[in-house]
Amino acid sequence: MRTAIVVGAGIAGLATAGSLARTGWKVTLLERDDRVRPGRGAFVLWPNGVHALRALGLADGLDGIATPVPPSGIRRPNGQWLIQPGRTRMATGERPLIVHREDLHDAFIAGLGDQVDLRSGTTIRTARPRADRPAVSDGKTIFEADLVVAADGAHSAIRPRLVPESVFVTAGYAAWRAFIPGYRVPKLPADIPASGETLGGGHRFVHTLLGERGAAAGGTSRAGIAWVATAPGALRPEPPQMQLSLLRRWFAGWPAPTGDLLAATEPDDLVQDDVGELRPIPPSLAFTNPTGGYVLVGDAGHAMTHYLDQGACLALEDAATLHQTVRDAIPGRTLSQAIEDYSRLRRPRVVKVAARSRRIGSVLLGSSAGGLGLRARNVAMGRFLPRLLDRAAAEAVDWTPPSG
Repeated sequence: MRTAIVVGAGIAGLATAGSLARTGWKVTLLERDDRVRPGRGAFVLWPNGVHALRALGLADGLDGIATPVPPSGIRRPNGQWLIQPGRTRMATGERPLIVHREDLHDAFIAGLGDQVDLRSGTTIRTARPRADRPAVSDGKTIFEADLVVAADGAHSAIRPRLVPESVFVTAGYAAWRAFIPGYRVPKLPADIPASGETLGGGHRFVHTLLGERGAAAGGTSRAGIAWVATAPGALRPEPPQMQLSLLRRWFAGWPAPTGDLLAATEPDDLVQDDVGELRPIPPSLAFTNPTGGYVLVGDAGHAMTHYLDQGACLALEDAATLHQTVRDAIPGRTLSQAIEDYSRLRRPRVVKVAARSRRIGSVLLGSSAGGLGLRARNVAMGRFLPRLLDRAAAEAVDWTPPSG
């Protein structure tokens, strides 16, 4: 039987492990935490991510757990509209969806099947790329297989053994995200958009409603509002309560619902992320040896800034593409060629999306001139930013699963 080791039980790892198992692979899934957790909050599934889920056979029931993201506008901290709601971000095309992480996690766990040996509490520390057979180790046990899938995130332990020149580089910003469940969502004025974005002085605040307004107000556990805040600087070492106090101070006076949502957020809701990217993206996402080799999926292979909301979607694309290329491969040259095909199909796309996300970030969080300079910049941004965002979003979602 063909064997695979998947390192990391996040979105990329769970989707990949399940897809391999469903096509006849015996899979060992290694997770460093003591149990597999879904993570907190919600994330956006753009159309390309939905297409990937369908290709993986994981889209059943999506209509029951996901909510279309309402048309979004962009404002300044003084409330002035840079872009009116509905003028950008695929406003007239196939809408992105927002889904709670727990719901999608449940679908991934159900899709693992009985061919996946899940081992938690296993921290992989090294790989043996020059061995005759792919292998990784936690320092105590060596795990060998025909194929090793590195899905262990931006700070992967496997990637440095394969391509040491590719390292995670911070963008000079930190981001915080939280999900406020429906029973804690504050009552917001009816004229407050259900989804919106505010920019100013290198800071950014984005909020999106999951579920109907009535559901969010009435209290189903998976309804609520997700928000993301970005601020200049490094990760904050303070405890969550102090980080939340800083956020409330930095964003004080911003237009509703920013202050209301920060006030309703509790320290345990808060998740802090370093904003950055992998530089350079590895020249290949596949590393072959006589029986098969290693592949990089998700952030392990192409971590990028979050300004296009494409991290989860690209990880699902990776899983769907690998599913197709190795579906009928057998260990040896056939498998080696299959994972090379995976890299050939994936690398140009992720390089393009990463570059576009970097550019969007520089525009959204770039210079913050004052006085007349700020007003002139606002006018200019109001003219060109909708086209820039639409073009970037259209390119990001322009993907279809490879055919057999």
